Amino acid sequence: MNAAAALEKQIDRYRQMTGEQRLAIALELHGLSCDVAREGIRRANPGADTAEVSDCCIAASTWLALDE
Repeated sequence: MNAAAALEKQIDRYRQMTGEQRLAIALELHGLSCDVAREGIRRANPGADTAEVSDCCIAASTWLALDE
């Protein structure tokens, strides 16, 4: 299966889901992306504590929201 066919199949599966199921997937993906961002912040700032990492995440999400 090539990438285009796989994408079409995935879209078809999303269309078969309820809104609640799609929302659950979106929230899970959001959580995973936050985890990746936090890990990147920790690697870039090894001395940062949990609060500092959280502050960086909030600042980054605010910056991204302003960019829209």
